[in-house]
Amino acid sequence: MKLRIIVTLKNGVLDPQGKAIQHALGGLGFDGVDDVRAGKLFELELADGTSDESIDEMCRKLLANTVIENYRVEKL
Repeated sequence: MKLRIIVTLKNGVLDPQGKAIQHALGGLGFDGVDDVRAGKLFELELADGTSDESIDEMCRKLLANTVIENYRVEKL
């Protein structure tokens, strides 16, 4: 089973990496970029039958800092 885990910062959490990317894009001549939010993408290949509870636990314990980040799971 293949999964994609997308981790993003929660609304209201400052994103210095996103701001640096936004600034760099402007410096390269890409005008009109109003905001950038950086995140993380994980692709996992798991044994068939891995439970949703186990996948959720992986995300909460290691892949995402749930204090400041949200995550979503996409089954591929």
